[in-house]
Amino acid sequence: MGRQKRTQKFRKKLMSSADPRLKEKDRVPSKKEMKRKKEKEEKEGKITEHVQTSSALFFQYNTQLGPPFHILVDTNFITFSVKNKMDVIQSMMDCLYAKCIPYVTDCVMGELEKLGPKFRIALRIVKDPRFERLPCLHKGTYADDCLINRVTQHKAYIVGTCDKDLKRRIRKIPGVPIMYLSDHRYTIERMPDAYGAPK
Repeated sequence: MGRQKRTQKFRKKLMSSADPRLKEKDRVPSKKEMKRKKEKEEKEGKITEHVQTSSALFFQYNTQLGPPFHILVDTNFITFSVKNKMDVIQSMMDCLYAKCIPYVTDCVMGELEKLGPKFRIALRIVKDPRFERLPCLHKGTYADDCLINRVTQHKAYIVGTCDKDLKRRIRKIPGVPIMYLSDHRYTIERMPDAYGAPK
C-alpha cells in the first residue's frame, strides 16, 4: 500500500473591515474614529426630530371639526349600511344632528367595482351626486392606506368604517373621530360634540 496523496485545502480569506480597499460606507470605523465622533456629538448636542403637531388640535380635541361634517367613507361602511337597510346620509345626520357630506375616494370606488354584481347596490349609492368624489394620485387600490394618508394630512375629516384594523390604525392618529355601525345605527367615537350619538 502506497501513501495517499494529500490535497491542499483552500480556505477563503475574509477581508478585514478596516481594509483600505473597502468603500467608506462598508468600512467599520476604528476606535479612534468612533471616539472622535462621540466627542463631536457631545460638544454639539444630539439633534432629535419631532413631528409637528397640527394647529387644529387643542390637546386631543380637534377644533377644525364643525358642521357641515366631512365624512370619509370606507368600503365596508357602505356595504354594512346596505345590509342593515340604512340610508347613509340620513343616518349620519341623525347621529351628528348636522349636515354631513360623505366623501368617497377613487380607491373605495375601485374596491366596490372589484366586488362584482353582488355589491351593485352599494356602488349605486356611492355614485349618488350627494357623495363627493376625491381623486387618488397613488398607485394601487388599497383604500385603508389611502384613507390613513388623507386623514394624517388633513384633520378635517371623520372616518366612517367598520374595519377593526383600520379603526386601530386611526386611533393612533390624534384628533380623528371614527364613525361606525352598532345596533342598526351609526355611532361616533372620540368626538365630544356628537349629541345624537348613543352614549
